This record gives sequence, C-alpha cells and structure tokens, in this order.
Amino acid sequence: MGSCHTETFIPPESLKALPKIVYLTAGAAGMYCGSCLRDNAVAMGLRKRGLDVALVPLYTPIRTDEEDVSIDRVFFGGINVYLQQKVPLFRWLPGLFDRWLDHPWLIRRVATGRMSVDAKELGSLTLSMVRGESGHQRKEVRRLVGWLREEMRPDLICLTNLLVGGSIPAIRRELPGVPILVTLQGDDVFLDELIEPWRDRVLAEMRRLAGLVDGFIVFNAFYQRRMADLLGIPAEKFHRVALGVEEDRFEPVVRERLAEPKPERAPRTVGYFARLCPEKGFDLLVDAYIDLARRPEFGDVELKCGGWLSEKDRAYHERQERKIAEAGLLGRYRPVGSPDGEGKVAFFRDVDVFSVPARFVEPKGIYALEAMACGIPVVEPDHGAFPEMLSASGGGRLVPQGDAVALADALAGLLTDRTERERLGAAGRDWVGRSCGREAMARTTAEVFARFLE
Repeated sequence: MGSCHTETFIPPESLKALPKIVYLTAGAAGMYCGSCLRDNAVAMGLRKRGLDVALVPLYTPIRTDEEDVSIDRVFFGGINVYLQQKVPLFRWLPGLFDRWLDHPWLIRRVATGRMSVDAKELGSLTLSMVRGESGHQRKEVRRLVGWLREEMRPDLICLTNLLVGGSIPAIRRELPGVPILVTLQGDDVFLDELIEPWRDRVLAEMRRLAGLVDGFIVFNAFYQRRMADLLGIPAEKFHRVALGVEEDRFEPVVRERLAEPKPERAPRTVGYFARLCPEKGFDLLVDAYIDLARRPEFGDVELKCGGWLSEKDRAYHERQERKIAEAGLLGRYRPVGSPDGEGKVAFFRDVDVFSVPARFVEPKGIYALEAMACGIPVVEPDHGAFPEMLSASGGGRLVPQGDAVALADALAGLLTDRTERERLGAAGRDWVGRSCGREAMARTTAEVFARFLE
C-alpha cells in the first residue's frame, strides 16, 4: 500500500453531522514548518467537507504559505512557558498577565527569525511540558483544559504530536469520554536531539502519555513501526491517513512545462526546497552538486535552493555557501530565500530534478510530494517515508542515505536522460493527483475521526 492511501472509505453523507473537533497544533516561532502547513491544510480540507474544526495554536501562532485558518489565540504561549520554567514568580501571576504574554501580536513580535531554538538546550523545559500538571507550566494546563471544557466542549481532540501532550491526563479527567487522537509527525526527531539525561526522562513520560491516547495517526508503514517500537504503542491504535498537497496550486507549473518544454540548450537545474539545515541534508546536496558540476558534461548545471533559515543554522549555511564559492560555482548558485506560497510555486518552474537528502528519518516528505505534483522527478534517501512513497509513485530514484557521491551519480543519470525525467515526472504527478491531493487527505482524516465518534 502506498504512503498516501487507506483502505476504508466512509461515505461523505455519514459525516455530515460530525460533532466539534479541536485540533491542537504547534507554532514554530515564525518559520514555515511542515507540521504547521499540514495541520492547517487538513483543517481547511475538513472544513470544506462541512466539519466543525477549530485549529488551536500552541506556543506561537502558526505560519503558513496559504490562508491561515487557526483561531486568533495561543495557548502555552512560548514567552509564558519559558518564563514559568526559568522564573518561579511567573508560575503564580494572575491570568490577566498570562493573557497579555500570550497575545498573538506580542508572540509574533518576539518570535522572529533571529531567535535561536536549539533542542539540545531544551531538555528541562521539554520534560516539564510533558509532565503537564506535575511540571512548571501547570497553570497553562489548567487554562487550556478549562477553555476546552467550558467554551469549546469538543467531541474529539486531536494533537499535532505527543510532545504537546502534557495536558492529556487533565483532559481525560475533566472531559471524560472525549476521544483523544495524536498525529505522529516528528516527535522522534526532536527527542533524538535532546541530550541525556533529558532524552530518557522525556521518553518515559511520552510512553506514559501514549497509554492514555485512543489512537495515533501516521502517514506510512515505516513510521508506524518506528513509533510503535519507540513508544510501545500496540498496532491496533494506529490509523493511516493520506498526506496531501493542494495539487491545483501547482497546476500552472504543469501547464507551462507541458506547453513550453525547456529548450535543450537551457541550463539544467537541481532544486532543493526545505529548511536549510543539517537535518535536511542541505550540505549533502551541496557536496553532490559540486561533484556533479566538476564533471565535463555538466558545465551548465545550476543549483537552485529555497527554504527557511533559522538563526542557529546560519553559520552552517554560510559554510555551505563558502564551499560553493571556493569551487568557483557562485555564478551557477541560485538561492531564493524563504518565499511565500506563490514564490514556492514559481520556484519549481525551471527545476529539472529535485532532492532533499534528509539525514533524519523523515515522517512525511511534503516537499517531495510538491515536486512530484509539478511533474519533477525526485532523488531521495532510502529511508524514512521515501522508499514507500517512491515505490507507490514511481516518481523518482532512491540513493543510500548520507552518500553524496551516489546522490551526484543519480542526479547525473537523470540530467542526461530527458526522456527518463519526463517519464518519472509524469508518474509522480499522476500518483499525487490520484492519491495525495488535499481532498484525499481531508477524506481519510475524516474517516478516522468518524470511527471514534460513532
């Protein structure tokens, strides 16, 4: 089964009276985050199906490259959470002061790209958060649960990951009978960045919380197995849903590429669009590109890259640009920064092959779906979501994880074979249209929710 397909179909008419759903998502300090984008997209898709969904930000307001459908309120505001962790006085201040600190306007002003958020420094704070009422942010737990109980009165609650699940025991107590679901989409990545003893302590708390959850949503079989082993979750608690992209957004790119194919003599372009960080393997692609560009038959090939750059990764990014400069390739390097949704669509127009050679175990790989939606073949590492994705789609090639030479060879093979590029691109585009569109994501998620509301 492909990573964007589920077996069960529930007719839309059976979902018309679906009760209120609260989806707790986590803002990412002003950056474009794959989980934020996915959560916002699925909430939007569910609403289009007529479902009553409230998308509720935690930590910071979310940032999306399309309409933001979250409520204009933040719980567990990042400023408040940090101050309550570091300064005991803030754990006892009245609610009026908390509401001021949690105002979305203030958080947006503070949560800029200049902030440094390093998981290695957040061990004690993460442990406190997953401990919920036993942690330093107990006041925030009570405020969220009180709001859910008195104002929202949800019939189902879904959390964006288990790391934000410290409130689950209180929700269980104060809202008995309300199903609690958790989407697993990167908990392990953050967890693995924590240093000891924090990692083991946080993991123990997460396993405790997992036992209180009714069901877990995942996007592929590989990640299901990984999280089942990590958190001790039985197989029957997992539910697969489609991971989708808005294919209509990329239709203009497809039309242009089909109507006006790239001239044979035009420079060939390797594309990368994701966070500019070690975890996503940006340096591996730079190394592969330098290798490729030094080969006589690839004197025209350009590297085009875009994505969010955090303050903590700035020095890393500068090192990669120095490598490109030292190789004499700055004239063929095309950075586009972190554009909005329209800019991202424009990014793909002249890309011939796309790659984000992620080092971490990628649970989603939305960027690969977006490239395939444009009819662009992808080259990805042979781990995480990608083997299942590319087996189902036929839209690209797999290479050994962390092997820049193998990556350069795979890119070279596709860049020299236009017919193969077009074949793989068409296969990927057709698969995304059939199985990984926004409607499929909303439908399969609604089906899972319906099972817990019967």
